[in-house]
Amino acid sequence: MNAIHPLSNASEPDLMECLSVQHDRLNAAMEDTPKHQWRNQYHPDLSPMAWHYAHCHFIEAVWLHERVLGRSPLARRDWHDLYIPELSPKWRRGGRLPPPEELLDWGRACQTRHLDLLRDAPGVRSHPLLAQDYLTGFLAQHHAMHLESLEQVRWFARLRRPATLDTHTPDPCTYSPEEWIEHPGGEAVVGSEAITAFDNERAAHRVRLEPHAVCARPVTNAEMLAFIEAGGYRPGPHWDTGGATWLQKTGVAAPLGWHSLPDGTRVQTLPDGTRPLDPHAPVVGISWFEASAYARWRGARLPHEHEWEQARRGGHLRGAGQAWEWCGNTFHPYPGFRPYPYEEYSKPWFDNQHYVLRGGSTWSDPLLKRPAMRNFFTPEKRHVFAGVRLARKL
Repeated sequence: MNAIHPLSNASEPDLMECLSVQHDRLNAAMEDTPKHQWRNQYHPDLSPMAWHYAHCHFIEAVWLHERVLGRSPLARRDWHDLYIPELSPKWRRGGRLPPPEELLDWGRACQTRHLDLLRDAPGVRSHPLLAQDYLTGFLAQHHAMHLESLEQVRWFARLRRPATLDTHTPDPCTYSPEEWIEHPGGEAVVGSEAITAFDNERAAHRVRLEPHAVCARPVTNAEMLAFIEAGGYRPGPHWDTGGATWLQKTGVAAPLGWHSLPDGTRVQTLPDGTRPLDPHAPVVGISWFEASAYARWRGARLPHEHEWEQARRGGHLRGAGQAWEWCGNTFHPYPGFRPYPYEEYSKPWFDNQHYVLRGGSTWSDPLLKRPAMRNFFTPEKRHVFAGVRLARKL
């Protein structure tokens, strides 16, 4: 069998610059957040905004000081026990955080110190984790993911306010008719060998695809509204057993953030405000259960992640990167999977309970929008800026 040509970006980004950009974004995010919101937990699955800020700098310190330079950790009670997720339940994180000004000063000091270490410290530059600036890129992407989580927190903070319209309304999305991209099936290469690839993206390998078609654009708000008006959120054959149970338990009747004002105007609340529902924008704020039910209602299905990646690499997918797109398959290891840079990054989630999402969202940094990037959540989650793209067999 012929060797697989590694799938990597044509030119890798300057990862030091990427990390510096994430530092600036972290500072700006907190400076733009009212101080009274810093410590609040607005959703059981999400930590307070300030915890995300502090955790990013803590993770830098752990990797650089403890794991690269081999130094002893600082006081564990006020350090590891607060900022290592497994040791600190989300509900009690906010009350243990330092005051806002102290936290910002500490974060900026960490940024300066850590960038200096990454640029110039011989004991850091010579470490295997710094080959091709791997660790620098890993940290930059870690921060980008937490910045997206911070926007999710902001979303739920806004959902607690009355749904009043913003004065500024952005330009509506451009509508494109539904178009199906057909694939005859056969061999494809998925995965990545890029230095920015996470362990679950490695290694590049061949897969065999059955004949299929993927919709060229994501499902729109107007199409989801038609599903609602047709009774799609009532039990029926388009809901599988797990989805029907979830539907009955939650009473969900629309995507997260959809409301109707007293005058009947249907609006959508997102992290940056509340606006009239744009019928042509990709739907966002739905669970895997909802995505699957909608697909069945349309006589279609969710794409397998390999089908999605093949179409994305071929340049056929319009609208990718506006909402994470649920795939039909669970998160699984690729052949030859090796945990890296630590055992728990991906391996615990290969549990047949997490489903893959692809593409990134409006709130994702460009670092995370590569074709091979795999996100993963359990099927009931709705806070991950997720939407849906349809697929079908040929």
